[in-house]
Amino acid sequence: MYSEEVLKKLYADMILVRLSEESLVEPILSGDVKCPVHLYSGQEAVAAGIGAVLNEKDSAFGTHRSHGHYLVKGGSVKEMIAEIHGKSTGCSKGRGGSMHLYAPDKGFLGAAPIVAGTISLAVGAGMASSIRKDGTVAVSFFGDGAVGEGVLYESLNLAALRKLPVIFVCENNLYSTHLHISEIRPNDEIYKIAEPFGITSFRVDGNDVLEVYEAAEKAVEQCRNNNGPVFIETLTYRMRGHVGPDDNIQGTHTDIRPAAEVEDWRQKDPIERLKKYLLENGVADVEELDLIEREIQQEINEAYVFTNDSQLPPKSELEKYVFSK
Repeated sequence: MYSEEVLKKLYADMILVRLSEESLVEPILSGDVKCPVHLYSGQEAVAAGIGAVLNEKDSAFGTHRSHGHYLVKGGSVKEMIAEIHGKSTGCSKGRGGSMHLYAPDKGFLGAAPIVAGTISLAVGAGMASSIRKDGTVAVSFFGDGAVGEGVLYESLNLAALRKLPVIFVCENNLYSTHLHISEIRPNDEIYKIAEPFGITSFRVDGNDVLEVYEAAEKAVEQCRNNNGPVFIETLTYRMRGHVGPDDNIQGTHTDIRPAAEVEDWRQKDPIERLKKYLLENGVADVEELDLIEREIQQEINEAYVFTNDSQLPPKSELEKYVFSK
């Protein structure tokens, strides 16, 4: 049985991510946002379910589509919106944009657009935890496209060999950019790739936040007890384009996803599924859920005021924060 506190947190976290993502649609289309933006709408249950069992000292690493991971780990929505708009008050000082979010004080140690680029970093964090014996867990979020990269298998091998406290979370949304999983894998049961390494692995409904939460609880317990890494495949679906709100804008058609498939997944909206559960089980009523949404919307509105009042980095700082020998 889930506590009322956990259920409401899961709902609030998913609402925060969804409203933040959808608030970016108009700025992207109007050109106010200049950087590429990969929206997380539709996949909120994965970030929320995993994030709910982590603490601030645990670390998480993301991908090109990591707004949800950053926010659920405790990253500032003000600093995220400012970063996406290139403002100096952003979490990466306006230099990184949507794909380079960073909140080290909350344990979100970075996102990067290189496919599979942060998986080995999570293993490094797990190695550090193992050496320190501090009981922390490292989480690596990556998409199904990363399963074709060799670094994932190297990372699985090392994590298994050293019994590192690492949770590998594959967000399988069925498409690597615009290529369906059936066109790139002879077997779509991704979770089974961890089995040859002796790693405990699960496949869960990534649009059911409670199922994700339960798998995450088991994974964290195993890692904290020094029983080695865990691999979780979450079956989910993005409701927006690969990059930007829609792959079919400006007279082009680049989204190969059938309209019926998209609509079928809309009926599996993770937020609506949890909302139904909360109402049917008397955890909350409509008024309380509406209040949660209004309070979060106000937080997002304040983030835009903060962003609009912030300045772009001055040209005099062009070479600041740039690595050089």
